[in-house]
Amino acid sequence: MVKIRLKRMGAKKAPFYRIVVADSRSPRGGKTLDEIGTYDPTKQPSEIRVDTQAAQEWIKKGAQPTDTVKALLKKAGAYEAPLSSPEVANVEAPEEAPVEANE
Repeated sequence: MVKIRLKRMGAKKAPFYRIVVADSRSPRGGKTLDEIGTYDPTKQPSEIRVDTQAAQEWIKKGAQPTDTVKALLKKAGAYEAPLSSPEVANVEAPEEAPVEANE
């Protein structure tokens, strides 16, 4: 399975991440298929740069973003939840309880 995930770079106690597309079996710092962006949490506010077109193409091809990357892509405007996802499809309106009259 292909994942969109973070690859840690930078010095000790100064993290810097690349947003990469990689095989789920490869190690965190291992071989990647594509680099689609960067994330720098040390800056205030944190800096996110994403090639939105590349991200959307990989998602269309079936790449699954990790939870952290999904949140970053949403902040960058590069991810829209698919309509068939369980998060959207199973939303139900709350049932109203019957109102009883106290006499």
